Amino acid sequence: MPTVDGVERLDLVDPEGQVVASILNQPGKQGSLCVYQYLDQTFGIIDAKAAAHGLAVFGEHTEDAKLRPGAHPNIDFLTAILDGGNPLIVRLTTA
Repeated sequence: MPTVDGVERLDLVDPEGQVVASILNQPGKQGSLCVYQYLDQTFGIIDAKAAAHGLAVFGEHTEDAKLRPGAHPNIDFLTAILDGGNPLIVRLTTA
């Protein structure tokens, strides 16, 4: 799994090049930062295949996200992609 060393933030970019979300390197977000870096390194794009794998990696948090929409927005992005949403590109900003 990637580390967050030297990473300032990770942007999720839609097919039109717009940043739809940013995950900052801060406590409480570093797990998501690592998962999205891992998905990017493994798949190259966050498409349905990557999203399904990411939901499995998030484990029990995925079930909680299903029960409480909005409580885990970084998981909600993966669910939306799996449900037919546009794929996302990961763009890292280093410190």
